[in-house]
Amino acid sequence: MNRPITRIYVLILLLFALLVYFTSKWAVFDSDELQAKTENRRPLIASQQIPRGSITTSDGVLIAESNPAGGGNHPVYIRDYPEEDPQTFSNPIGYSFIDAGQRGIEQSENDLLSGEKNEFASLIDELQSQQPEGADLTLTLDAEAQRLAVSLLEQAAASTAGSNGAGSVVAIEPSTGAVRVMASIPGYDANAVNDPGALKALNSDESSPLVNRPTQSRYQPGSTMKVVTAAAALDSGEFTPDSILSGRSPQEIGGVELSNAGGEQFGDIDMDTALTHSVNTYFAQVGEQLGTETMLDYMGRFGFDKDPELDYPDDQMIASGVVDSESGRLLDAGDAIDIGRVAIGQERLLVTPLQMAEVVAAVANDGKLMKPTFLQQAKDPDGRTIEELDPDEQDQVISSETAEQLTSMMTNVTEEGTAAGLTVQGISFAGKTGTAEINIEASTNRPWFLGFAPADDPQIAVAVMLETCTGCFGGEVAGPIATEIMENLLGG
Repeated sequence: MNRPITRIYVLILLLFALLVYFTSKWAVFDSDELQAKTENRRPLIASQQIPRGSITTSDGVLIAESNPAGGGNHPVYIRDYPEEDPQTFSNPIGYSFIDAGQRGIEQSENDLLSGEKNEFASLIDELQSQQPEGADLTLTLDAEAQRLAVSLLEQAAASTAGSNGAGSVVAIEPSTGAVRVMASIPGYDANAVNDPGALKALNSDESSPLVNRPTQSRYQPGSTMKVVTAAAALDSGEFTPDSILSGRSPQEIGGVELSNAGGEQFGDIDMDTALTHSVNTYFAQVGEQLGTETMLDYMGRFGFDKDPELDYPDDQMIASGVVDSESGRLLDAGDAIDIGRVAIGQERLLVTPLQMAEVVAAVANDGKLMKPTFLQQAKDPDGRTIEELDPDEQDQVISSETAEQLTSMMTNVTEEGTAAGLTVQGISFAGKTGTAEINIEASTNRPWFLGFAPADDPQIAVAVMLETCTGCFGGEVAGPIATEIMENLLGG
């Protein structure tokens, strides 16, 4: 074959390959992405003709079902959220409607709920004239605890000066990663979303009720970050609970003076004392001595700098980390970072409530971070279990020895430190308070609390955050919410 003919042959092959690619791109290569787009109503319309599976909480409360509308052999099924107060579960359950699209668990578990099968199984169903049906899901969420969390958040927001009415709670079972509570206020009535006018109003609402704050909103964590810093310090071998540093205030950190809360003065103290009393200057020095690379390494182990590994829509989760204020880019060890202030939850560090719940759950679970999950069980229309909770380890973040040391230190926080006034059924529990200063002149703060119980056999780990309040502190506002939820989930 001569060279000109060879060139023409190669060109034809190339053109044919391009033709196959571009004609198959949408139908094959990008089919999943296109189907997931909210603008693509075709799969939604098709799914509305299938009896969508129900969603039930772990304690047996029905929170989503589908009912037929209209007569004939091919009725349309409309989603209904029967909870007395649908706002309790609107975040994170979300919704599923033809015009509004899908959100939350309704979106992430759509394949199961809509009975979607592979092409071969679907063909067999058609040949046998079988109507596809969705699987019924049981979630790890506990309805009683979820209701309590929303109620407590709303009460705190209503009774605390300067509150903007927003906050969140996340409770995780440390040994399995099962998400027992994910509460976000303000919420919304998922049933109302089916009304285009109501959906438009929700989208324009300045309080952002459609935002699931535990997974989609980032905040300064305040002193709860000291749990991560202490974990890095102990696990790296650079420090022990007895390591002595000065707790005087102020001290120069990152070239700028840093003070302890209220200007409180401490002499030479160990890490145990510093965590018990939440001493800023101590942990800022720890951060500087560990260095940016080590701090960011341990943050990454806890799950920072990437989206959570939760069975939830990717576009409704956001990564925690040190965030460039202009570009929104997550910074790394090559960037200029005041790591001393990162170590105490300041600088440009922003976290989600879910991330901080994962932090405290990992400490509670002997240093092992389990992948968080909502799925307890899925059953097909015949009642057969097709999926169930299978705990999956995400990372061994710190050693069991480090976790034990940190648990002891966090227990001292609740017994004689900044959370000494709190109790959980009279048992020993571990915790850490946090108060991020949002506006110093206006005394606007963001209270946090992390905790797990019992300290010697952790069953539940909790993170609580209220967005704003005036002159408030984590131990006073967020702490009582966390302890009540722990008591509830422990059967108190």
